[in-house]
Amino acid sequence: MTRTGIVTGGAQGIGKGIVQHLIAEGWRVVAMDKDGEAVRDLKAEMPNDRLLALEADVSDEAAVAKAFDALSDWIKDDAPSGLDLLVSNAGLADPVSGPIDKLALEDWRRWQDSHVTGAFLMTRAAVPLLRQRKGSIVLMASTRAIQSEPHCEAYAAAKGALLALNHALAISLGPDIRCNAILPGWIETGPWAKASERAPADHRDIDREQHPVGRVGEPGDIAATVAFLASEGAAFITGQQIAVDGGMTRKMIYAH
Repeated sequence: MTRTGIVTGGAQGIGKGIVQHLIAEGWRVVAMDKDGEAVRDLKAEMPNDRLLALEADVSDEAAVAKAFDALSDWIKDDAPSGLDLLVSNAGLADPVSGPIDKLALEDWRRWQDSHVTGAFLMTRAAVPLLRQRKGSIVLMASTRAIQSEPHCEAYAAAKGALLALNHALAISLGPDIRCNAILPGWIETGPWAKASERAPADHRDIDREQHPVGRVGEPGDIAATVAFLASEGAAFITGQQIAVDGGMTRKMIYAH
């Protein structure tokens, strides 16, 4: 049986790395992304009958419904039918929302909708399909859900909400569906951007050395964790949050 997964925000950055990894492991993957240019680039770079790349805004209820109609048509001949994995990765990537006293309500809502409302809409639509195959959900949170730099309240609140949603879903959907959250740290995404914005990695010694593992992360580090959480080897893991950050959240930092 070919495993089938959905990756939102799947045409760029961490999401693109996850799509590439899963397809290399033999999965069929629906990659959803709001950026049409990035979706077209992904199709051109990965002409593969195991990839369905769709332009869709996960915070838009109608767009999510349309994407699931396309998914249902794509998997209609599967036996058994259903879905093995949802990776809710989409969301505004910029963590800086500016001083809280100057943050517009409209902008606050954009952060919450892209991360939290999108995760809700995607999960709601995916649950019936996931139940059919006893699949799993991975929510992409962030180490910024548990620690902060200044002026990142909107992003931190959205990522923190995903951690709460994670354990709530694990309890509500078990035992049929497992749900876990990943908290990426500094992940270099320049080489995984859409073609018009692609840039090589350029890290200083201090960037690498501040990580206990001695380097900045890459999308492949997150993708490998997703693949593990979706595997039989993780069958006893649910409701957990896993930081994939090169050890940075375990490092004590003092001013000298």
